[in-house]
Amino acid sequence: MTERVGARELLRRVLDGGGWTSWDDPPAGQPAPGTPYGDDLAAARDRAGTDEAVVTGEGLLRGRRVAFVVSEFRFLAGSIGAATADRIVAAVERATAERLPLLAAPSSGGTRMQEGTAAFVQMARITAAVMAHRAAGLPYLVYLRHPTTGGVFASWGSLGHVTAAEPGALIGFLGPRVYEGLYGEPFPPGVQVAENLAAKGLVDAVVGLDDLADVASRALSVLCAAPARRGHSPQNGGEAPGGAAAGDDAWESIERSRRPDRPGVRELLRYGAADVTPLSGTGQGEAGRGLTLALARFGGAPCVLVGQDRHGQRAGHPLGPDGLRAARRGMGLAAELGLPLVTVVDTPGAALSAEAEEGGLAGEIARCLADLITLAAPTLCLLMGEGTGGAALALLPTDRVLAARHGWLAPLPPEGASVIVHRTPSRAAEMAASQGVRSADLLRDGLVDAVVDERPDAADEPEEFCRRAAAAIGRELTGLAPGTAAARQARYRPSR
Repeated sequence: MTERVGARELLRRVLDGGGWTSWDDPPAGQPAPGTPYGDDLAAARDRAGTDEAVVTGEGLLRGRRVAFVVSEFRFLAGSIGAATADRIVAAVERATAERLPLLAAPSSGGTRMQEGTAAFVQMARITAAVMAHRAAGLPYLVYLRHPTTGGVFASWGSLGHVTAAEPGALIGFLGPRVYEGLYGEPFPPGVQVAENLAAKGLVDAVVGLDDLADVASRALSVLCAAPARRGHSPQNGGEAPGGAAAGDDAWESIERSRRPDRPGVRELLRYGAADVTPLSGTGQGEAGRGLTLALARFGGAPCVLVGQDRHGQRAGHPLGPDGLRAARRGMGLAAELGLPLVTVVDTPGAALSAEAEEGGLAGEIARCLADLITLAAPTLCLLMGEGTGGAALALLPTDRVLAARHGWLAPLPPEGASVIVHRTPSRAAEMAASQGVRSADLLRDGLVDAVVDERPDAADEPEEFCRRAAAAIGRELTGLAPGTAAARQARYRPSR
């Protein structure tokens, strides 16, 4: 059975030295003693050892000053009344004014029924305060504890930049006891459980309490590290191809890029990045397993990474609308927090299925393109391997573009292009050579800025190649300023 602890014990185990400074004022407007609600509050204070259902304040998390809002479930099931909302809003607004990251750890049954509708509408007020905090470019981390249901889950519990959950925690909109009382049957088992929500892309990770400080600190090391924006002069951030690289055969590069043992975005993060915090899916119920989303550092440069996952796609999870929506989540995070966005293109093409079509695949490609071209954050793309069709194009138009030596970009797989032009796939190599798909061609035409060498093939030197690519990313990100939509699309104007 997973351990469940109260607010004070959570703070003792998460914050440095187990200490914190309270921001709490005594609750105002309390009912008179001797009334039914007054008696409920008095009993709750005795049982919980707190004067309300939340504890707020500040402390140090791995040496970093943070603000917190932590629920105390033993106080009337962590329910939110008007005085509770006053306390939460005051803490969020103070964190915003003092430019502190905010850690929220809800555990609540939702609205306080003794106060009814007047308490219910406080969720809107809390949501507004949280969104003002986010709009100020400040991190908001959420740790969902057992149980978190109702209006709390449907407001401030679901607005985190990064959201983790306690192992085995009951998390859902309608509590199972209420559901059974209303409908006369139990809620389907296994749905409102932290692990299921993580699998569905609703929370980013399931994290035990004793690991929470490390996970939160790692995320904040990236989220709080938006670099100073200054001009970035075009420079050779990788290695321009020369000699054998310039003479690589297009079809040879395509075959090398398809090797099953070729490293992809997972290896890039494993060997080349630090402070990696994986994020799960869209945060809206879609896992997007063909795409990897993470916070990371390359060298000293923090970023949000959105990468097409070659291993996930080859294992039966082709890039579909859900993956593109996860990519757009990453773009939104980067814009909101002023962090650079790194995209990794490595895809045999988008999903070809009725489900993908009905799920709006084409529209999601268009929206990815639109979001990326207009993004108010520095952007960099690494063409790491296969670059096939609209799925590749969706993550391409950035301020700087790097390509692996055997990375390539084409409107269709060469076999498909051969079918269109020659009515047979057998002339794919000829089509690849004629279409200018190689990294050397892309560099010549100004579609990429630099090439990261493979010696001679990334699959034969996975760790060394990933470290080389990561170093190039780090160099390019240093001081990279956000470009304009006009500048980003200028490289695609055909030369006359």
